[in-house]
Amino acid sequence: MTKTVNNRAWLFVLPVFAIVAFSAVLPLMTVVNYSVQDTFGNNQFFWNGIGWFQELLDPSTELGGRFFDALWRTLLFSAIILMIEVPLGIAVALSMPREGWPVALCLVLMALPLLIPWNVVGTIWQVFARSDIGLLGWIVNHLGIDYNYTNDSLDAWVTLVVMDVWHWTSLVALLCYAGLKSIPDAYYQAARIDGASRWAIFRTIQLPKMRRVLLIAVLLRFMDSFMIYTEPFVITGGGPGNATTFLSIDLVKLALGQFDLGKAAAMSLVYNLIILAICWLFYTVMTNVDAERERVEA
Repeated sequence: MTKTVNNRAWLFVLPVFAIVAFSAVLPLMTVVNYSVQDTFGNNQFFWNGIGWFQELLDPSTELGGRFFDALWRTLLFSAIILMIEVPLGIAVALSMPREGWPVALCLVLMALPLLIPWNVVGTIWQVFARSDIGLLGWIVNHLGIDYNYTNDSLDAWVTLVVMDVWHWTSLVALLCYAGLKSIPDAYYQAARIDGASRWAIFRTIQLPKMRRVLLIAVLLRFMDSFMIYTEPFVITGGGPGNATTFLSIDLVKLALGQFDLGKAAAMSLVYNLIILAICWLFYTVMTNVDAERERVEA
């Protein structure tokens, strides 16, 4: 008996493909077109080939040095964010209640920072951390610490890190909490029968069961921190000097500030390739972890 295959369902997907093509593929092709050309204004473009890419990937050139400096700053910021937010999010999730009305209260309070727009977060911390009128700046300075994020690069970094931790740790906590809620109570009952300690329960039951959501949380937080733009631009503008000029801020300065469309297009494509490579790496890790877990459980 021949099975009839009906492919008419693909007609419902075609509008999605059209929207994606219009909103993603066409702008990407425009960026690719700019990346191989140069312009002197008046909408006149000249073929440059892969010249911008060669200059961008050469640290000895001005463009290459600028690119790699911003890249290392961005990677360092993402690494600091992950080292703080992931353990802190796990700790918060472990301390949240499991049942009763406090659960709803905690979930609402944890979700509140995530609802605030990025530019509003930057504005809040710009005022909050000022040494003259900001509550945080006033308290820190009255404790005897010379704090001014507009003049000191270390203060600017600390402000941005604290701001990001306040804004996004709840996302990691909520994901970890969802992973903890999915653990059957039978695991805890068996652990209590065996007399397992709190650390043993976390190491052998909770952490392995949270592995997948942790990988998702790390992926989301790394990608978001790696592409961060609005908050540092509002708070520090990339300063003092270039201390907080991350790759996204430097890209906007190059494209809109200097109007070097060819260089900016080449930088944006390399930036995009880095993001795609990291996504592929995390996807591979997640797939291998799941395969290994299924093999062990089998």
